[in-house]
Amino acid sequence: MDAQQRNTEREGLPVNFGLLIFPTFQALDAFGPIDILYLLSLDFPMNLSIIARILEPVSTRSLDPSLNPLKSNFGQSVVPTHTFTDAPPLDVLIIPGGFGLLADDLDPMYDFVRRTYPSLKYLMTVCNGSWVTARAGILDGRRATSNKHGWLMTKEVVGPKVNWVAHARWVVDGNIWTSSGASAGMDCALAFVEQVYGKEEAKKIAVEMEYERHEDPSWDPFAELYNLPKDEA
Repeated sequence: MDAQQRNTEREGLPVNFGLLIFPTFQALDAFGPIDILYLLSLDFPMNLSIIARILEPVSTRSLDPSLNPLKSNFGQSVVPTHTFTDAPPLDVLIIPGGFGLLADDLDPMYDFVRRTYPSLKYLMTVCNGSWVTARAGILDGRRATSNKHGWLMTKEVVGPKVNWVAHARWVVDGNIWTSSGASAGMDCALAFVEQVYGKEEAKKIAVEMEYERHEDPSWDPFAELYNLPKDEA
């Protein structure tokens, strides 16, 4: 296959990806899918922007005594490339979860997601990253899932207008992909790769990572662990 044929086949595929981060985001929520997409970028032209409220390093460490009672100094910091005001046009936006979404000053992030969503080809959330899209009003009337440990808050406080699916590893509704707790983001990302780029590409990446993926989106022992009902909100 020559270069012109490859370019023709790749027309319309996502190129510009954004990762939204905030203080005390969950590392695996972000880096699991991003590492999968990094391997994908070796086969397809892709760009990554890391977006936060300001350009200072953003840490996964919690400074909240209720979340970090032993005052452990343990975390990683990521340097954003863009802010909410100068982020470039995106095809895909990825929103991780984390304890930082319990903060009460997140309106600028909700506003960014709300105004960015209409121009996206895809939006993906991991764990309680779905709270961001719910609070931005983007999930109203849609099917979605989230972390099962905080299900009651997700369903009754964060997104009462969302059709939450309790027993789901991930859920796809239109161009929005939502996944359950942290490791589910990797299965969701591989399912996304399979749908958009092909089954062989997803298989190749999983093998390179030596990752045994779950391919059934309804596989969810954690919903059973928390005795969540098998119905939607």
